[in-house]
Amino acid sequence: MESGIFMASSIATKALIDPFGRTVDYIRVSVTDRCDFRCVYCMAEQMTFLPKSELLSLEELEQVCRKFMELGTRKIRLTGGEPLVRRNIMQLIESLGSEVKAGNLDELTITTNGSQLHKMARQLVNAGVKRLNISIDTLDPDRFREITRWGRLDNVMAGLEAAKEVGLQIKLNAVALKGVNEYELPDMVEWAGSQNFDMTIIEVMPMGDIGNENRVDQYLPLSHVRARLSKRFTLLDSNYESPGPARYVTVAETGKRLGFITPLTHNFCESCNRVRVTCTGQLYMCLGQDDSADLSSALRNGGGVGLEAAIVEAIGRKPRGHDFVISRRTPAVSVGRHMNVTGG
Repeated sequence: MESGIFMASSIATKALIDPFGRTVDYIRVSVTDRCDFRCVYCMAEQMTFLPKSELLSLEELEQVCRKFMELGTRKIRLTGGEPLVRRNIMQLIESLGSEVKAGNLDELTITTNGSQLHKMARQLVNAGVKRLNISIDTLDPDRFREITRWGRLDNVMAGLEAAKEVGLQIKLNAVALKGVNEYELPDMVEWAGSQNFDMTIIEVMPMGDIGNENRVDQYLPLSHVRARLSKRFTLLDSNYESPGPARYVTVAETGKRLGFITPLTHNFCESCNRVRVTCTGQLYMCLGQDDSADLSSALRNGGGVGLEAAIVEAIGRKPRGHDFVISRRTPAVSVGRHMNVTGG
């Protein structure tokens, strides 16, 4: 069988296989590049966002998602920017959520900064969303404002409480920032356990110009973080595997999972089952590479047939892995696009 060619004709048996034998069954779809925060590791404070006219419509985003489902995708994550600030986003969430309810999709999850959850949590669970990844890098209000530039911690905390009340499963995502939140991370792990939340800690990624901030100064290897955590907690090896790249342990003292995402110190490429679609319809086969495919033109000019052909061809170009580097001897940016383009 040729790499990138789907197998068989029915939805149940189709699959996308990359050149290295990995099955691609998980897509991360950025529905907007806009965000109501300006996190220091993600973007510059004064950002220029895409004209709304360049974005795929919600209907087109749904067509792309459904075509991937026909080709074997079982897991979809909606990201941004901040996905919940896109106008009428519940239209797309409800449509895809119906496929979860029907058993045609294993999982529809959302990565969010939590700012909109106080008013949208119940809508999400009613639509079929069962799990959220919520980005929060500190529990200190002043530090939260410093990291996000525009965010309010009390608003996010209200969103977390609303999500808990309606029964959404929550995993916290925290980016480890040297000299900023590094000594707070153990307290965050303990607090997450007390709230019955899993948690993942993430290394900063060299993506996009972030203005006056310096990623070399931000970068904190998670090997150092784990060593510090091990002095306070008993970290038990776990064979749990999520759809994403995190490697997990169980925190014995809380009973909750703790994941580590290490794009620099120990990449996760050997088992990569994912691709990313931007809000303009660019398909990136690897977060850390610039090669892409234009699904927007394929869809608008060739319909479903053209879209399928473009996806299949692109999967045949999926690389073995990425080459992120952060050091004072190398450029501060490995990939020119910002994290808000492809959802980190």
